[in-house]
Amino acid sequence: MPTISLSLGEKSYDVIVANGSLEAAGEHIRHAGLKGAAALITDSNVGPLYAERVKKSLEAAGYRVSLHVFAAGEAHKNLTTIETLVNEMVAAGHDRSSFVVALGGGVVGDMAGFTAAMYYRGIPFVQIPTSVMAQVDSSVGGKTAVDIAAGKNLIGAFHQPRLVIADPQTLRSLDARTLREGMAEMVKHAAIRNAAMLPALRALAASITEDGSTLDCELMEKLIAANVAIKARVVEEDEKETLGVRAFLNFGHTLGHGIEASVPLGSLLHGEVVSLGMRAALALSRQHSGLSAAAEREVLDTLAALHLPLTLPAQVDPQTALAHTKTDKKFQGGAIRFVLLESLGSPVLSRKVMQADLEEAMHHLTTPLS
Repeated sequence: MPTISLSLGEKSYDVIVANGSLEAAGEHIRHAGLKGAAALITDSNVGPLYAERVKKSLEAAGYRVSLHVFAAGEAHKNLTTIETLVNEMVAAGHDRSSFVVALGGGVVGDMAGFTAAMYYRGIPFVQIPTSVMAQVDSSVGGKTAVDIAAGKNLIGAFHQPRLVIADPQTLRSLDARTLREGMAEMVKHAAIRNAAMLPALRALAASITEDGSTLDCELMEKLIAANVAIKARVVEEDEKETLGVRAFLNFGHTLGHGIEASVPLGSLLHGEVVSLGMRAALALSRQHSGLSAAAEREVLDTLAALHLPLTLPAQVDPQTALAHTKTDKKFQGGAIRFVLLESLGSPVLSRKVMQADLEEAMHHLTTPLS
């Protein structure tokens, strides 16, 4: 059973990546030393699939469990939903001795993690991610947040989980589009730390059918573990993004977030806009940091194999997307910190990218890949 440990002093924890680990969630949580009652938080998509199985596993391990389900989707990732969850937890009798279990994708992880960070000024929580994006990225590292009208993830807290349990078999319930968009984060990790994963990602892409049921879970288990190890080492080096190292995980995200904010919620998935953002970042890397054409092409070919978008959809207005990048958290003192690649596996945090460069990169996304 692949287990990746994060060394963060008193906040250290393990990430278990194993097919079938969902059924043993209660046992794993008990072994991690968590006590008290469990508030199981999920959404209306994941709850019907897995909540009862996890609840029974927790109860079999001796925990009292309350179930809390909120409406699925980014539109509900807000303070209103947080207040509802907190009120439900109070009504269920939870106090500072309780803990939260987040069961779902990135939105659930953010919501449940932020709820745990706020409840009684902070109680423990466990991540059980059920999407590719959450298993390889958002469930690890302790970032929790909600959206407000001014932007995505602008209210949040660093709150590390006590344990992460990733079961690749849960990914078979996802459709092909959702699987592929999550794998954009795998491509990002390969680009910034381990380019040897790129051929394996292309091989995995070839096995995905439209309903996702043919997913090679054995290969996925290995790739998820490799990706978690990358994320873990980055978080260990720079837990709260004060040294610049953790900022490397933002490769492809600056323009990607601007694009995502410029269209109605859900019309483009997060991994899809990251794919577009990576194409722009690769072009800027060739211009400003000497990335080779061959390296750029290998990443682009992997994104193309995953059927991720590389050309700006017609619904995206480039100027609106650019305007949204100015509210991104990566702007400091009016200047942008932009992640570029000098070569595959060698990212740099650059201040060379100016507004004119961003405009040129956005225009680059309007032209089809040749």
